[in-house]
Amino acid sequence: MAEVTKTQEQFLADFNWHNYEEGIDPVADAKLEEFEKLVAENFVETADDAVVEGEVVRLTDKEAIIDINAKSEGVISLNEFRYNPDLKVGDRVEVLVDVREDKTGQLVLSHRKARVIKAWDRVNNAHDTGEIVNGFVKCRTKGGMIVDVFGIEAFLPGSQIDVKPIRDYDQYVNKTMEFKVVKINHEFKNVVVSHKALIEADIEVQKKEIIGQLEKGQVLEGVVKNITSYGVFIDLGGVDGLVHITDLSWSRINHPNEVVELDQKLNVVILDFDDKKSRIQLGLKQLNAHPWEALDANLKVGDNVKGKVVVIADYGAFIEVAQGVEGLIHVSEMSWSTHLRSAQDFVKIGDEVEAQILTLDREDRKMSLGIKQLSQDPWTDITAKYPVGSKHTGTVRNFTNFGVFVELEEGIDGLIYISDLSWTKKVKHPSEFVAVGDKLDVVVLELDVEGRKLSLGHKQTQENPWDKYEAEFGLGTVHTAAIDEMVDKGATLKFNDDISAFVPSRHLEKEDGSKLKKGETAEFKVIEFNKDFKRVVASHTAIFREEEQRNVKAATQKASTAEKSTLGDLDALAALKAKMEGK
Repeated sequence: MAEVTKTQEQFLADFNWHNYEEGIDPVADAKLEEFEKLVAENFVETADDAVVEGEVVRLTDKEAIIDINAKSEGVISLNEFRYNPDLKVGDRVEVLVDVREDKTGQLVLSHRKARVIKAWDRVNNAHDTGEIVNGFVKCRTKGGMIVDVFGIEAFLPGSQIDVKPIRDYDQYVNKTMEFKVVKINHEFKNVVVSHKALIEADIEVQKKEIIGQLEKGQVLEGVVKNITSYGVFIDLGGVDGLVHITDLSWSRINHPNEVVELDQKLNVVILDFDDKKSRIQLGLKQLNAHPWEALDANLKVGDNVKGKVVVIADYGAFIEVAQGVEGLIHVSEMSWSTHLRSAQDFVKIGDEVEAQILTLDREDRKMSLGIKQLSQDPWTDITAKYPVGSKHTGTVRNFTNFGVFVELEEGIDGLIYISDLSWTKKVKHPSEFVAVGDKLDVVVLELDVEGRKLSLGHKQTQENPWDKYEAEFGLGTVHTAAIDEMVDKGATLKFNDDISAFVPSRHLEKEDGSKLKKGETAEFKVIEFNKDFKRVVASHTAIFREEEQRNVKAATQKASTAEKSTLGDLDALAALKAKMEGK
């Protein structure tokens, strides 16, 4: 090449261009052929759109001067070399002739267009051969990143950046990374690259090695890859395993993020895996001894312990007395009260409580606790606090069909039978008389210490009004009242707010033979009075029947004392008797 260049320079130095153009020195054909040959071998044909290589011969503030062995040197704006801030004189660069000569006769070149043409050739080749290419991550975009590959803007999907989920995309911006060209759309000039594909290839090798060595009980180091509500996925170096939430800690936890965090490195033990070793079950808590084994050996039934409420159910609450060691406080052991209640009435999650150990089974790892045992049983001195006949005020807790349960204090309940609620009202159901939560005055009627039962009465807190009503509405007394209701086999009427009476149908008959109706007012005679059963029976018919009986009696006495009875007298007596008999 040096020899050819010297010959070319010598030829040009010796050639008289002025004489040639003026026609003074004719040029031999041999000389012209030699010159054309030199030009063909050394000069670029700038009419073609071919990409050629040139050398940077000079740099200005704005341009690079490139020698491509053409008739003149070309210029390229430095903006086209922004990706290469280290460009210097002597560097070889690819260029494309953009304008053969501008108005100043200067050759205008384009490095950018040359790069694009060459870039597509390289990208296509990389896609076909699977070659690994370098790319510069320019910026973020929707769904991924924009990567400069050979001067072409390629798309890197977010899912193709890494095998693990990406939380910070900005960490990759302005970095050069290796990629694999995975897709090219020639119609829309789109290129898709992947960094994940390279990692997966490496991981696949590691994965086969790891899977081949897996054994139950083996301890491996892994990285927290993903956290869900049910467990944690651990990357073991290309192989994923799951630590279920129950295998994270001996203590109860609500969510795995209470124990681990993303990207955390930790040791795990292999608990189990399927035949293909594709589903690997891992454990974290198994690396430590079970807390029951570390429980104080001196702890025994009757001892008091402190702990935190970790779980609440209707039947009781679980208390963590040591890390991973729990005891159950049944709701029946939370209070001396015997009526049904829920554990939520006594404790809530997170409460620090003190309790007494009731049972302790180290082999089955079970413990039952009690809270009420820390306070005195209220039935201990029940006879002194609630003797028979004493009066108290309690709270209505609940009903049954036959009575009301009243709480005198925590743990002391008593029953008021429905018949002991009122002296005068006929209560069909306790809800007609009181409501749950009402305060009620009571009297202790009976006390069964061994059976832990109290029989209470409410009506006994007042005098029995039937004692005074016995004299006022006793047997044989007569009262004026109106028929209140017509009922089966008779009617009812009210003498006052407390006293109601029943009138049988046959006792509703009036003197003229008709019967009293609802709303009619008449005189009634009490023919039955029972204060124990609060029963009063009255009769209207008895009012005029007694008068008739008195008249008959008087007439009979008169007839018997008379010396003679006339036929008329006998007729009058017979007529009176027939009237009484309803004839």
